[in-house]
Order: sequence, then structure tokens, then C-alpha cells
Amino acid sequence: MAKLYELPPLKYAFNALEPAIDAMTMEIHHDKHHGAYVNNLNKALENYPDWQGRPIDALLKSINEVPEAIRTAVRNNGGGHANHTLFWDWLMPGGSKAPSGNLEREIVSVFNSVDAFQKTFSDAATGRFGSGWAWLVLGQNNKLQVYSTANQDSPSMEGNKPILGLDVWEHAYYLKYQNRRADYIQAFWTVVNWDVVDKLFKASR
Repeated sequence: MAKLYELPPLKYAFNALEPAIDAMTMEIHHDKHHGAYVNNLNKALENYPDWQGRPIDALLKSINEVPEAIRTAVRNNGGGHANHTLFWDWLMPGGSKAPSGNLEREIVSVFNSVDAFQKTFSDAATGRFGSGWAWLVLGQNNKLQVYSTANQDSPSMEGNKPILGLDVWEHAYYLKYQNRRADYIQAFWTVVNWDVVDKLFKASR
């Protein structure tokens, strides 16, 4: 029997991130949008048993080897599943409100200061035309990088390791912020759980 991908439960209440992100947005975003990515990914793979049940990162790293008939569906929905699974944890309530230790030192080494990093990241999020994500990744050269991707493309598709990401699709913010993406990005920094970011950074090294 095929091993299906599953929607991970949200580890906190829908209203736990208010006022930065409202409860209705969180409920729709998690249950409807992320849920649809999972369902559509499973549907795309249902006739391709050789590709079922792989860890999602491994699946995305091999995106160019996925059969062409389902490659776009796997790219969009597999990326959406992987990106959102991380996203909910990056926003998890509690934890450190600023980077520290080796992560902070690496950020300062690459971007000169934490504030400069946040501006670079925010600029990537603001400047993404249409739908997509902003990322802090550990690149293949083992250095931190900031960039944005379109749609649900994942850094894993390029061999990079996501350390922090921000969803800038309109469904992530429009109920509360309408067209004010910059306000949403500013609010994002108030709910980042840097303990989770640090854990991913250590695992990626």
C-alpha cells in the first residue's frame, strides 16, 4: 500500500500568533491551502509507486528526475507541502526572539549585523513579484544566503538547505493586511521562533 504524505497538525492554536497573523488566516492557510498541497501531491504520485513515500526533501532534490508527466504537479504541491511544514514551526509561539550563538555570529559575518540581515531578507520578500517565498538558506558552499523563489519552489530543489522562510503568497496575509505586504513582513519578525531557526542551522552544518 502506498505511503501517503500527510498534513502535519498545527502545534498551537490558530489565534496563537495574533495580532501579527490572525486566526482565520492561520486556519485557512493550514487546513485548506496546505491540505490541498498534500492531497494534490498524493494524487500526482498515485500511479508512480517508485516515487511514493520518499522523504519530501529527497523528492524535491530529485525534481529534475521526476517523470515529466507529473513533474510540475510534484514541484508545485511537493514544494508547497515542504515549505509550509517548515513555516508553521518557524512561527511557533515561544522560544528566542533573536538569533544567538553561532547562528548570530554567522549572520553578522555574512550580513554585517542582524538588522542588516533582516533588511536584506525583508527586501527579498517585498521584491518578490507575485507569489513566492523569501529564504535564508545554507548554500552548497556552506555559507548563508538570502534570496526569493517563485510560487512554491523550495531551496531543496537547488541543493540548498532552508534555515528560515517567509510565505509571501497573498493567501498568507490578505485577510488582515490586504495589499500591505510590507506590514505583514514587519509583523513576521515579531513571531519568528529563533530556537527553531537555530536548530535547523545546526542540523544543516
